[in-house]
Amino acid sequence: QVQLVESGGGLVETGGSLRLSCAASGSTFSINTIGWYRQAPGRERELVAAFRSSGSTNYADSVKGRFTISRDNAQNTVYLQMNSLKPEDTAVYYCKALIRWTEYWGQGTQVTVSS
Repeated sequence: QVQLVESGGGLVETGGSLRLSCAASGSTFSINTIGWYRQAPGRERELVAAFRSSGSTNYADSVKGRFTISRDNAQNTVYLQMNSLKPEDTAVYYCKALIRWTEYWGQGTQVTVSS
């Protein structure tokens, strides 16, 4: 099993930046993929950015060029640097890890972008 704890959310103005952190603990060596998802009110949860099992990255088209996912393996932490934020980026952001076919989710962190 793995536990995920997100942090770094908050209220920011349009055009601002935030950096989210996802601290993983437990069987982190077993993680196949890990990444960030978000869910806005009334909408389905969607992929934002993730590391594939190969180590390459995958981004939603809506965030390409603005968001960057990175990782610190020594700290078992995954980051999401979010720049040029827009009101449509407002959502609860979740960290998700996949071990074989089991998904592990964090509790989420709220990001609100004011217009």
